[in-house]
Amino acid sequence: MTELRREALKIAMPWLVLAGLLIVWEIACVVFAVPEIILPRPSKVFAVFFQRFDILMAYSWDTLWTTMIGFLLAIAGGLLMGLAIGASPFVYSGLYPLLIAFNAIPKVAIVPILMIWVGVGSLPAVITAFAISFFPIVVNVATGLATIEPEMRDVLRSLGATRLEILTKVGIPRAMPYLFASLKVAITLAFIGSVISETVGGNNGIGFLMLSASARNDAPTTFAGLFAIAIMGVLMYAVCAMIEKRMTRWAFRGEIVS
Repeated sequence: MTELRREALKIAMPWLVLAGLLIVWEIACVVFAVPEIILPRPSKVFAVFFQRFDILMAYSWDTLWTTMIGFLLAIAGGLLMGLAIGASPFVYSGLYPLLIAFNAIPKVAIVPILMIWVGVGSLPAVITAFAISFFPIVVNVATGLATIEPEMRDVLRSLGATRLEILTKVGIPRAMPYLFASLKVAITLAFIGSVISETVGGNNGIGFLMLSASARNDAPTTFAGLFAIAIMGVLMYAVCAMIEKRMTRWAFRGEIVS
C-alpha cells in the first residue's frame, strides 16, 4: 500500500506544483492589481484558451508538424553524423569544431537568411527546428560510441571482429541510451526553433499567432499561445520518454528517471 501511495504521489506531484504556481500567480495579479496587458491572470488566460480553442488548435497544428519534420530530419542527420564522428577520430577532428561553431550561432540570426533563401512560410521553421535540435543528437551519439572501453575493442579484435562489426554490435547498442536521452532535449529545442522562425518571419503557426496578438496588446491570447507550446512540448517529451523506456530498458538496472 505504501508503494502505491508513493507512486500516486509521484504522479500527482507535477500537477500539485503546477496548481500551486497558478494559484500564486492568480493571487499576485489580484493583490497587486497587475494590469492585464502586462500579466493576465491564469483564469483569464484559460478562459481565452477555451474560447479560442479552434484557432489555437489550427495554429498549433502548423507548429507541430513543422517541428516534427525538423526533428525527424535532425534524428536522421544527427544519428549519421554522430556515428561518423564517434567511429573515426579523423572525422571527429575535422567536423566537431565546425559543429561547435555552428551551434554557437544564435538560431534567430539565421532566420532572416533562410527567408532570403527559401522565402516566408513553413520551410524556414522546419530548417530552424532541424538546426537547433541537430547538435545535441550528434554529441550524445558520439559520446555513446566513445564509451566503448579500449580493452573491449582489443578483445573484440582478437576474436576476429571487424571495425564495422564492433560499431554495429557494440557501439550502436551502447549509444542507444545516449541517443534517447538527447531526443528528450532535442524535441523541446525543436519547438523553440519553430516558434522563433514563426515569430521572426512566419505567416502561420503559434509563433505568428502570438506575434499578431502582442501587436494588438492582447496579452491573454499571447499567454494562451505559450500554454499551447508548453502542452505540445510536454506531450512530445512524454512520447520520447515512453519510447526510451521501451527501447533501452536493458541499459538500466532501476527505473529510468525522465
